[in-house]
Amino acid sequence: MTQADIQTVKLSNGKEINVHTHLFINNEFVPGNGPLIETINPATEEVICSVHSADENDVNAAVKAAKECFDTTWRKVAPAERGRLINKLADLMERDIEEIATLDALDNGKSFVVARDVDITESIGCFRYFAGWADKIHGKTIDTTHDRWAYTRHEALGVVGAIIPWNYPTMMAAWKFAPALATGNCIVMKTSEITPLPLYKFAALCKEAGFPAGVVNIITGYGATTGSFLSNHPDVSKMAFTGSTVTGRKVMESSSNSNLKKLQLELGGKSAQIVCADADLKNAAVWAHGGIFNNHGQSCNAGSRILVQEEVFDEFLALFVEETKKIVIGDPFNEDTFQGPQINKAQFDKILNYVKIGQEEGATLHYGGKRWGDKGYYIEPTIFINCKNSMRIMQEEVFGPFVSMATFKTIDEAIEMANDSTYGLAGGVYTKDVNTAIRVSNEIKAGTVWVNCFDVFDQSTPFGGYKQSGFGKELGKYALQEYTQVKTVKFQLNM
Repeated sequence: MTQADIQTVKLSNGKEINVHTHLFINNEFVPGNGPLIETINPATEEVICSVHSADENDVNAAVKAAKECFDTTWRKVAPAERGRLINKLADLMERDIEEIATLDALDNGKSFVVARDVDITESIGCFRYFAGWADKIHGKTIDTTHDRWAYTRHEALGVVGAIIPWNYPTMMAAWKFAPALATGNCIVMKTSEITPLPLYKFAALCKEAGFPAGVVNIITGYGATTGSFLSNHPDVSKMAFTGSTVTGRKVMESSSNSNLKKLQLELGGKSAQIVCADADLKNAAVWAHGGIFNNHGQSCNAGSRILVQEEVFDEFLALFVEETKKIVIGDPFNEDTFQGPQINKAQFDKILNYVKIGQEEGATLHYGGKRWGDKGYYIEPTIFINCKNSMRIMQEEVFGPFVSMATFKTIDEAIEMANDSTYGLAGGVYTKDVNTAIRVSNEIKAGTVWVNCFDVFDQSTPFGGYKQSGFGKELGKYALQEYTQVKTVKFQLNM
């Protein structure tokens, strides 16, 4: 079964928009040989449209296009020219920001305003940041002996494979595309089969920006098929993956069983936010609230465990509930909406099941915990208190608007509770004491720690996890290392 590439779809506000539904390989939209996949509007539970998926032959075609382009063209393009093309892409994204944000909101269910003003705006900033790095990636000359000369080169890897999740469709793509392109790699990216539409718009902009055919290839399909074909492909030199720890293990297996690809894994999290008795509790409540409820709680770094020093717990809880009551739930295209629907029925059911689990474990459901409305995958912001760190709702990633709170007596106890997790993606501490802030930050086993804030990102600061939250760094200068390999060249001189 096939269909035309361009499909006209309706938004929940009655407007219409045209979307690409074919695979993007070698600068052309082409039909896929895999099954058609329906993409669902989580706000209405209705089908938006169907998109083509990639089978093994399609993956092979995308990788072949990328490899041929790298070998013959892209690796020879001057770094400054790569930077110019990336900046041109950022210009086009800025021009079409409303359309990209519309597709993010339609496919994912997130607030259009948040998609436009945060996700897409920061994605544009990411491309501009790495465009600036393109001609500043240098090796070193190294003194050895008087009659020898040595230098290093930071070379592109070749073909990079990338698999991104559904929670930040455009932003997660930018975090991988920008450094990969800046360092001179070609890329084959598999979108989530749940949210492919924004990335096909992005593909069209890559072609318009002037990237040579084969530099950017975007496909979609299921992880067990399309994702497996890509991560097992012998001509892919690296896999960059963001998603669950379970799937991350499978990507590692694929690397081991194929060609020992370089890996970068950004996986799950169960981040703790520690609220000390001396904290500005109003500030802590505002930031901690955003730390869990931003993006409907669908963030790998979400601060879903809040640990509060027992003498201020009641006051903090009251302030936190006050903030929660301000949340506007509704249609993603309503300008006042903060929380849209969860991504799909499976996630909706999973979250409600964790409400049941929390109650069965003996935690107290203090707020929310039910479906909101009668249409769409909406769930009320949910707060559990009287939690123990051993409970499943304190240890397992729920990935929704769901927070579990516990109390502690001493800072030592708080640090121990925060580190009592298989994850280590992020953490936070709220305190007025700089010594406490530094101590907690140093002792929390996580890749990012926020002090008196949470969920704050910048293109120049690296992001990545400890433990089962993965390895490797997104963003900042550190990200360049993930997409390059160092070669040493030595000369014998006649002196």
